[in-house]
Amino acid sequence: MAGPRVDDIYDQVKAMAVSFRLRPGGRLNEVALSKDLGVSRTPLREALNRLVAERLFDFRPGQGFFCRPLDAQSVFDLFELRQIIETAAARTACTKASATQLQALNDELYETGIDITGLTVQEAVTRDEAFHLGIAKLSGNMELLQTLTRINERIRYIRWISMSLDRVQRSKDEHKRVMQALMDRDPDEAAHILGAHINKRMDQVQDAVRHGISSIYMEGSDKISTRIIQEAQP
Repeated sequence: MAGPRVDDIYDQVKAMAVSFRLRPGGRLNEVALSKDLGVSRTPLREALNRLVAERLFDFRPGQGFFCRPLDAQSVFDLFELRQIIETAAARTACTKASATQLQALNDELYETGIDITGLTVQEAVTRDEAFHLGIAKLSGNMELLQTLTRINERIRYIRWISMSLDRVQRSKDEHKRVMQALMDRDPDEAAHILGAHINKRMDQVQDAVRHGISSIYMEGSDKISTRIIQEAQP
């Protein structure tokens, strides 16, 4: 079992991979990274192997570890898979969730998830993920929840880009409509609204990927994640 030290390294490197602070497609310099983190290469490799299993890194025998690429087709496939999983979760939640559980999610949405003006892009995406994961939890299927969590990690950087480009108010209105359908125990309506809410066309994904790559090389991912949402425009 991995000790706390490996877990700490895993968390640090994972945060770097999710945010593309390690450039996409590039070979990882293990010596430099171990020095930067102040750790030896053995626990670093253990952490990296865990991240390979989660598809946040690639490993090529004889060459080493590589940061995952940022390409439109892979991102599109992940959004498509997310749509399939989340609509199934919404349908199941309509029948499995208790009234108390639904009310708790509704209360949390209106207390923390509606007005995101003044938040950073990273904070807004975190709140958004919490609502979607909340629906997944209400399905009662922990395998589904874990799969969605992994997908979210792999698309989080693109979601930062999308959050900085999209009309945010529309997204919040759709959250309210999804929540109402859940409260009404209407699986078809909940799945329909949620599916449309998550759906991304390939041209939208390509645009987000272009902006994402440009941000990585021109200003760094931190500039995107820390951008303040000035106004949720209608």
